[in-house]
Parts: sequence; C-alpha cells; structure tokens
Amino acid sequence: MREKSVFKMNGFAALILALLCIIFGVYLLVTGTDIPGKAGGVFVVLIGLIIATSLTVVQPNEAKVLTFFGTYLGVIRDQGLWATIPFTFKRSVSLRVTNFNSEKLKVNDLEGNPIEIAAVVVYKVRDAAKALFDVENYKNFIQIQSETGIRHIASTYAYDSFGTTENTLTLRQNSDEVADVLVSDLQKRLEVAGVDVIEARIMHLAYSSEIASAMLQRQQAQAVLSARKVIVDGAVGLVKAAIDQLAEQEIVELDEEKKAQMVNNLMVAIVSEKGTQPIINTGSIY
Repeated sequence: MREKSVFKMNGFAALILALLCIIFGVYLLVTGTDIPGKAGGVFVVLIGLIIATSLTVVQPNEAKVLTFFGTYLGVIRDQGLWATIPFTFKRSVSLRVTNFNSEKLKVNDLEGNPIEIAAVVVYKVRDAAKALFDVENYKNFIQIQSETGIRHIASTYAYDSFGTTENTLTLRQNSDEVADVLVSDLQKRLEVAGVDVIEARIMHLAYSSEIASAMLQRQQAQAVLSARKVIVDGAVGLVKAAIDQLAEQEIVELDEEKKAQMVNNLMVAIVSEKGTQPIINTGSIY
C-alpha cells in the first residue's frame, strides 16, 4: 500500500447543496398531490442524503483514509470540511509526533550481565495507508518492535567497560552513539508501518537487583584504584622534584642508600591515608 490523494471538493458547498436538496425534497413531499410529485420529492431527498455521506472533517495533523466497499481509494491530508466520494468508509490516522515509553525490560548485555533498560521513542506516521493496511495495529506493532529493538541494542553493547577496553561503545558511557544506533535499528523495523522514528533515548539503565550490589562494589573498587593511581603518580613526581631540588641547591649530599630511604619515607607520608608522625633526628651525644 502507498498513500495517494483522493478526489475531494469544498465541503461547505456540498453541505449547502445537500441541505437545499433535502429541504426541496421535503417541500415536494408536503405539497405534492400526485404520486410522481411525491416520488420526485423522495428522489431529491435521497440525493441530498447521498451528498451528505460524502462529507468529512479533517482535523489539523490528521489524515482520513477512504475505502469504498473494501477498496482503498486514497487519503485526505488537508484540514477542513471536504466532500468526497459518497458511501466511503473514513478512518482517521493521527500525524502528530507521539512518544512511546517502553516498560523496564530485563535483558543480558554483551558480557552476559542481567540489566534493566527502558527507552523513550519519538515517532510520527509518514504514510497513513501503510500504517492502516500493511500491519494489523500500527500502535501495537510500534510497541512490540520498539521493545524488540531495545532488547537487541542492549545485548549488542556492554553496560560498562570498567576501563579495561578503550574505544569500545558501552550503554552507560556512550548514550548518544547508542541512541543513534537505536534510531537506525528502529527505523528499519518500523518502515513497513510507514512510521518515521524521530528520536530514541535510553531513559533507564541499571543492573538487575541480583547483581546490583556486586557491580556496585566493582565500580567502587575501580574508582578507588583510579584515585590511587593519581595519588601515586603525583607522589612520584613530588619525590623526584624534592630529590632534584636538594641536589641542585647542594643543601645535603645523599648517597644511593639515603636516597632510597628518603624516597620510602616521602612515599609513605604522601600516599598514606592516615596522618604521619615524623621522627626527628637530633644527632648523637657522642
């Protein structure tokens, strides 16, 4: 099925013509004294009623799909009152932008971890004929295919890389890139229904309850390791700067053993989480 235009004319003119026919037909029925006169009145009233069946109102951002005894005729997209082919069955299809919020789906990510994911899909109907006739119920079709696409994307990427692999897309760290892939996947799935996917975004992402605690500990450990690395890197720089400055200014002359001892003391003092208590060497009485 493809959307196509159908014959239509100004509905107000048709409405006035239908009213005039009905009024004139009733007049003939009332004033008619013989059978031909009354038959003419009935005929004119029927003409008015037939014209009335052709009237249809199209709201803004709406399409009317017309069928004539099971045969698809076309679509009216222009808003207003229109007159078209009589005795047609008219079905309305909204062309407005619509949001679909998926349920929280429980799936396994690329690494096999059970996660909960939900997304919002923004779409609009592009082809009203395909939406009505190529799928059974296009709204249910959009819902099922959207959830299928979300499950597929969730199983294609890992929840998080935990810093182990560089340049790898993950659901948590690369939401924009994943959203673009999700839009492309949903557009392919919903093309048969004549629907355009405008945007798709993950609005909920979390580990499942059975592994949430373990994964939280893993994230905390990763954060602690990253912080420790920064502290150690800074401490090494400070110790090197201290030794170099002592040597340049010739404040004290240190051999390799003294340097190793100084490095050890400074590293312990800088890296340790607890406050250090220095031991002052006052010299010997002998």
